[in-house]
Amino acid sequence: MKKEKKTIKEMILNYIYIVSKQPILLRDLLLANRQYKEGMLVDPAKLGFRLKLTRAYTVYTGIILAILIPLSGLFHKPLAHLDSHISIIGAVLITAVIFISFNFFIAKMRDAITIILIKKSWKLHFPFFSYEEYSEKIEEIFERSFKEDIPKRELEKYILDNLAE
Repeated sequence: MKKEKKTIKEMILNYIYIVSKQPILLRDLLLANRQYKEGMLVDPAKLGFRLKLTRAYTVYTGIILAILIPLSGLFHKPLAHLDSHISIIGAVLITAVIFISFNFFIAKMRDAITIILIKKSWKLHFPFFSYEEYSEKIEEIFERSFKEDIPKRELEKYILDNLAE
């Protein structure tokens, strides 16, 4: 059996998130897809994932150290001859950037795991319709189902019938 190579991003995602083995319900998938496409935060419980915060801090610290140690080695001598006040201000600014950018890191990782789980679940619910090609069409049909008050148990049939037209 051939093993797929995982990217660093996938390894990080697998390390910092717990993902449920339960399949995502169709309605939850469609709601999460709509929220994701609108740029909103998707409820992690609907997609079945949870952040392991300690591991996220560990990964983030490793990334920061991998960047800062080589940079400090390069710039140590030139900065050593500057006024100490400038060094202090620089240290404060770098510290602020490090703490602020953690939120950006978490947001990027959350978006990445969200789209991975949406696409994975998409293959389960719509195996013959690619996500890239049909997500907009199915989203429009899903919107119509709200207006027509289609019950949850008939939602999949309604969507597939409308796609066939």
